Amino acid sequence: MAVDIEGSTGRTNSVRTQLRKVLFQLLDAAFLAGGIAGKHLDPLLDRGDGALCFVRPVDQAPKALLLTAVVPALTELLARHAESRPELAFRLRVAVHAGEVHRDRRGPYGEDVDIACRLVDAAELKRRLRETTELLVLAVSQEIHRAVVRHGYPGVERSAFTQAVPFKLGDERLRGWLFTPEASRPKHILSA
Repeated sequence: MAVDIEGSTGRTNSVRTQLRKVLFQLLDAAFLAGGIAGKHLDPLLDRGDGALCFVRPVDQAPKALLLTAVVPALTELLARHAESRPELAFRLRVAVHAGEVHRDRRGPYGEDVDIACRLVDAAELKRRLRETTELLVLAVSQEIHRAVVRHGYPGVERSAFTQAVPFKLGDERLRGWLFTPEASRPKHILSA
């Protein structure tokens, strides 16, 4: 999972320091709320104004938990933080992907890490966050959509995901799926 704070470059370094501290606290709490901690979660990696979060592939931490527990908990924690500290409120772009992660002494790397990073930085995801009042926008990779979303596991609403996040990895054009909560809300019928 990759997360990025919206508009952090427009903030002072002292504010960024505070935002980073809060971001990592909220991420820790969201993963804990989703039941993912300890040996299932690698230490969160700093991306300056965001983070990379690596969950180990084990039965106790299925991919669906990211969508059904961790992301909703993070959204709720962001809302509570915004209410309690409006001067430090921020919004997030979140991307979820699964794949092979390689490691050396400097940290994780590989194509699948690149996909998560490109997806969280995709222009369409940034545009969506600018156009909504939501505190968090979510995109999932084609792999997460195929493995989790399309199967409609409990708590995952397929109709709330639209294929709308194009991004490039080298010369390859890829697509992610944008979570759009309003797509799953019931339409109100007006009666005359």
